[in-house]
Amino acid sequence: MKTLVITGGSSGIGKATASLFAERGWRVFELSRHGADVQKNNVPSGEIIHVTCDVCSEESCRTAMEEVLKQTDHIDVVISNAGFGISGAVEFTEMEEVEHQMDVNFLGAVRFTQAVLPQLRKQRSGRIIYTSSVAAILAVPFQSFYSASKAAINALALSLANELRPFGISVSVMMPGDVSTSFTDARHKSAAGEQIYTAAKKAVSAMERDERAGMQPLQMAKLFYHIATCLSPRPQYVGGFGYRVLCFLERLLPKRFVNWIEYKVYS
Repeated sequence: MKTLVITGGSSGIGKATASLFAERGWRVFELSRHGADVQKNNVPSGEIIHVTCDVCSEESCRTAMEEVLKQTDHIDVVISNAGFGISGAVEFTEMEEVEHQMDVNFLGAVRFTQAVLPQLRKQRSGRIIYTSSVAAILAVPFQSFYSASKAAINALALSLANELRPFGISVSVMMPGDVSTSFTDARHKSAAGEQIYTAAKKAVSAMERDERAGMQPLQMAKLFYHIATCLSPRPQYVGGFGYRVLCFLERLLPKRFVNWIEYKVYS
């Protein structure tokens, strides 16, 4: 039985991914802040085991991995998926919110990676997959810090891939486009400065409308499964055909033009 360890597996894309892997015969360790510790949920083929973990705590990440390794001696795939979003004008966003955004989305991924790497190096195998976002490439106005946190994940993954190459460990990022999950309702929204940045409210509303009409989490879960099981995973994947086209065009077209188009979309 192959083993997956995933953070942020209690809802949205993470929950769909944990369920899909378990249904396909994997043992899944679902790490999140919610649920009873080491609670098992058996499915017809595999199982999902919840382990409490707060990615904002280095100690919590280490303790969670110690609990995982009490129950398995091999980890095949690791998915760093925990995250949330904030929105608002850069000028008026409180530094506490900025720090929390980076702490969960970027530093949380770093803490989790540091906690799991000793085991992956020991077994000299494994795959690490980070949940990034199309917003890492097509930065969204009034969602600047979320975009920045995901761009940091992309840079981390590319650098880490070369550090881990001698140990037989691969690193990839999966960048979803708009997906219909509770992520939208959980976003921390700031209305500060909207009387100055008059496009802010419209931009955030348009973004949330697209998310609610977006792809289903299962579609992203299937892409995660492909990355986890394909012969030679690529460094980056984009979730959704339309978003793959957009990211391809972003590489071809002048940055100034692409940024102007985004301005027109969200103004």
